[in-house]
Amino acid sequence: MLFGKGGGGVQWLIVGLGNPGVTYENTRHNVGFLTIDELAGRLRIPVQRLKYKALTNTAQVGGQQALLMKPVTYMNLSGEAAGPAAAFYKIPPERVLVIADDVSLPLGKLRIRTGGSAGGHNGLKSIIAHLGTDQFPRVKIGVGGKPHPEYDMADWVLSQFAGEDKKTMEEAVRRAADAAECLLKEGPDRAMNRFN
Repeated sequence: MLFGKGGGGVQWLIVGLGNPGVTYENTRHNVGFLTIDELAGRLRIPVQRLKYKALTNTAQVGGQQALLMKPVTYMNLSGEAAGPAAAFYKIPPERVLVIADDVSLPLGKLRIRTGGSAGGHNGLKSIIAHLGTDQFPRVKIGVGGKPHPEYDMADWVLSQFAGEDKKTMEEAVRRAADAAECLLKEGPDRAMNRFN
């Protein structure tokens, strides 16, 4: 199936979820941003052009022309960046790859899916609302569950990694970038087999 190339031949969106600003750097909720930074670092390109309410740059990822995005809308409004960019480039939902944290997965574990519910993740909820479907691929990075039931979930996902957790997450971010490259190059089934 051929897709329109409205806007320069971008074939994929890769949207890393997170919150902008120094306060949120290196927090559990920002592993999507960290993965975009990892991909950009491998390609030696900055992701700093403000477009579609996101920091962006185009790059070859897995042999495909992709727009790397870090929404600056805050997590809950991520769809306000992803939706208009997908519309502009005429990119169908199955070519919008979202990279996000997941508190239901053990620390550092990856899970690739081709669709499904938001699972309580407000960034994914926003993207589902703006794309009008939940059928888009995602790489979910486990950030571990709350240490105890009374712990506030917002405080947990906005906490920073330290010690061994930090090392585990650095490796997980590298693997998530590998998974994104694999998914674009070889398709979601191959990526799921290799990284789930």
